[in-house]
Amino acid sequence: MLINFSVKLAVLCLPIATSAQTYSATYTPEDAPKMTQKGQEGTNQCGTGSSQNSTCQNAYINSVDDFCLFAPPEAGPNSVIGNTERIEVSWCVKPGYGTRVMPDGAIKGAHFVQTPDFVQVTGVGDLTLLNIPKGDSGGELDPHGADGNGNPIGSLVFSNAFGEIQQIHEWTNFMSSEQFCFRACKPQESAPGWCQHIYDLMGCQWNMPGNYDAGVFEKCKGDSGQMMGVYDGSTFKQGMPQTPAAHPAPPSSMCTTLSTIGNLAVQSSSTIVTSSASVSHFHSRQGGFRLMCGEF
Repeated sequence: MLINFSVKLAVLCLPIATSAQTYSATYTPEDAPKMTQKGQEGTNQCGTGSSQNSTCQNAYINSVDDFCLFAPPEAGPNSVIGNTERIEVSWCVKPGYGTRVMPDGAIKGAHFVQTPDFVQVTGVGDLTLLNIPKGDSGGELDPHGADGNGNPIGSLVFSNAFGEIQQIHEWTNFMSSEQFCFRACKPQESAPGWCQHIYDLMGCQWNMPGNYDAGVFEKCKGDSGQMMGVYDGSTFKQGMPQTPAAHPAPPSSMCTTLSTIGNLAVQSSSTIVTSSASVSHFHSRQGGFRLMCGEF
């Protein structure tokens, strides 16, 4: 069921908790076991090739021309994100990770931003080429499913954006048939707050305000902005009677523009990107609101 939200200031809950645990690297792509969670259907031992039948569930987010997205392993009308979130596989821009490679034309615009607290890629495309049925409003993928496993089960995310390649423990990836966003948070105590996973109905532009324009491929430096769902030190909870507007997209600069993904930069410029995000509408992974104010 699609949920429509009014964009109004909400009654808010208590301040967000962002220091639930200390994070350290668990795996590298080379030493990951075949499977990392019970019930996993894919694999984390992916090698360095590429195959359009791969069941690899390792994703990478390094740059505008070097990122992956999670999407269904098979095409068909039943492969909506809400049905397949537990078994998604990795589709990458670049070959060489043992994953599937995104077909030409899948990504129509991509905007990569590196901030002090996270890296994020946002954009649009024909994601039916990644087996998402046309018209699917999509949903959220993250490492915190209702049973404690990830969505998809066993999924791992890696990045070299913060130095050497490392596993990223806090991340969130929204997918629909036309829009995507993926944020990976720097390993630190505040990572859970920057990569919240409790707003699965709210969509990309509410959770990750930024540039979603088609026809542009860019990588930028940016400010972290404000944590999703936090307003003046208090935290909105999905399912409250009123929904606050998305935070404005934080400014970015030092942008390098590529002519297309897979091609080296043809021009470089410093810009400030400021855009107001609107609310996107996504299916809940549980088919309804999450009402508990204490869920983090």
